[in-house]
Amino acid sequence: MNRFSRFLSAVPIAMLSLIAMPALAAFPVVDKVEPANWWVGMKHNKVQVLMHGDGLAKAQAKLSYPGVTISGTAVGDSPNYLFVTLNIGATAKPGSFDIVLSLGADTKKIPYTLYGKPSRQGRILGFNPSDVMYMIFPDRFANGNPANDDVAGMREKANRKNEWGRHGGDLAGIVNNLDYLQNLGVNTLWLNPVLENDMPGQSYHGYAITDLYKIDPRFGSNEEYKALVEKCHSRSMKVVMDMVANHIGIEHLWMKDAPQKTWVHRHAEYINSNFRLSVVSDPYASSSDSNTMLNGWFSRAMPDLAQDNKMLATYLIQNTLWWIAYSGLDGIRMDTWPYPDKDFMSDWLRAIEADFPGFSVVGEVWSDDVALEAYFKKGAPTRKGYVPELQSLTDFPLRAATQKAFNDAGGWDSGLMRLYNILAMDFQYDHPEQNVIFLDNHDLGRFASEIKSDINKYKLALTFLLTTRGVPQIYYGTEIMMEGFSNDAEKRHDFPGGWEGDTSNVFKGTKLGAKQTEALSFTKNLLNRRKNNPVFSTGKLKHFIPEDNVYVYFRYNAKAKVMVILNGDDKAKKLKTKRFAEIVSAGATGTDVLSGKSVTIVPEMELPARSAMVIELK
Repeated sequence: MNRFSRFLSAVPIAMLSLIAMPALAAFPVVDKVEPANWWVGMKHNKVQVLMHGDGLAKAQAKLSYPGVTISGTAVGDSPNYLFVTLNIGATAKPGSFDIVLSLGADTKKIPYTLYGKPSRQGRILGFNPSDVMYMIFPDRFANGNPANDDVAGMREKANRKNEWGRHGGDLAGIVNNLDYLQNLGVNTLWLNPVLENDMPGQSYHGYAITDLYKIDPRFGSNEEYKALVEKCHSRSMKVVMDMVANHIGIEHLWMKDAPQKTWVHRHAEYINSNFRLSVVSDPYASSSDSNTMLNGWFSRAMPDLAQDNKMLATYLIQNTLWWIAYSGLDGIRMDTWPYPDKDFMSDWLRAIEADFPGFSVVGEVWSDDVALEAYFKKGAPTRKGYVPELQSLTDFPLRAATQKAFNDAGGWDSGLMRLYNILAMDFQYDHPEQNVIFLDNHDLGRFASEIKSDINKYKLALTFLLTTRGVPQIYYGTEIMMEGFSNDAEKRHDFPGGWEGDTSNVFKGTKLGAKQTEALSFTKNLLNRRKNNPVFSTGKLKHFIPEDNVYVYFRYNAKAKVMVILNGDDKAKKLKTKRFAEIVSAGATGTDVLSGKSVTIVPEMELPARSAMVIELK
């Protein structure tokens, strides 16, 4: 008898049966269910649920819930994904049920919840020209919760000494300073992306997303984001989410285990986008140039998504609808608008409008050419089957004109004439007042640096921004003339006072420089006057050709009229007012909201060098 036989003879018969049985394989861990819930009463009622787990593609799915059926399942190239399409009928009620997965005799229950149809009660939805956006770079604004600076298991830690790294700003920092933002006079917060960016480094900007359904834990949680929106709504403030449909981060699960190989544009050799968005509208563009523009990667860290893949397209649309329904946010700023498949982007917008009428989206179209921008805007003529649905653009042409207008001398086509010329091209847009206008943002040199911190130029430019057509956007720190120009890190300095121990504190108004104090006071005054007088934002615009680098225009309606005078020259001027007689008569009176002084429109008005007047006429 060998040693093993002697062992068996000593084992009770009941235990022998257990030893002889093969070990049961555990059901695969299901580590992704996206979306994890939905809502009844949605127009989008066929929900493609992505599930991920080892070998899950072999599973069968079933459920039993009144009004809900499984209309189909699908698998892709990976053995680890199962797609289950839920058909949520009109009779379905809010509640919870299990999606039962089976592999042979083994089963696993995946809990799923249907909530009541998202209510508009307590929600705002949409932005318009009466709003002023305040663009916040969350990592650099304020650190309200130092405990989440470093999160176990995530690749990058916080280090304020590293200008290219994470500094610890978060959602709590924004919530803690809502009083400052509201008192400043802004009413809409646009946050750069706050979804998970679990990258090795330099992902503080948020555009290399590794989980499209999860707020980055170093910013907070999904619940904290929702709470931020609700707190803003309680103050009649709005929130705009920055989204990215064009690319993901290289550390996203899809780059290690893709549902289908065609979810990402993959190339035999690395291809970077040529960033020539003109090829999208170019009737003569080569296939090679178009492929490089649309299918090349944004960078080696940001793989390019293929939105013409139907399953991916559905995933992205559902992800957007989920965030709107879940959080109650009011608008979306879509990154790199011309780079994804343009027909998909129109479908994406139609899906949003179907379930959330009046919801606002602004698309980043980075071109200084009005015609190239207008190609993507709703209302433009149909172009070979392409029907644009985008209502709001980032107005880079107007921004480029503003950048130069207050720096160069007046001339036939220079100085403030640049502003007039760009606005004269508004015939190419349908509803140009919906465009988002700005002096600077996270990708551009700060305006204060471009004007060499000239406070008078700043006042001129800000006056124009807040009194011309469009939806104004102010980049965090612009109100105190923060500087930064040479690289991205320079453009994204920490906001003074956002971290414990900061020498100066803008939120509290302590230890600010004289110029910072003056700029902040000027900005706050003009923002609040704009907020309290609708004619600044919704009135008709009439402007007059600048003469001698003096630009005069009016915002007016049936009840009110505002006269704006900008002297962009470094010399005092005398303004003859006879040419404005069609809209204002000599002897009319009003108040200059910038100085608080009473003003009478006389035949010849004295204008100090590089000065502005905003006259509320009686």
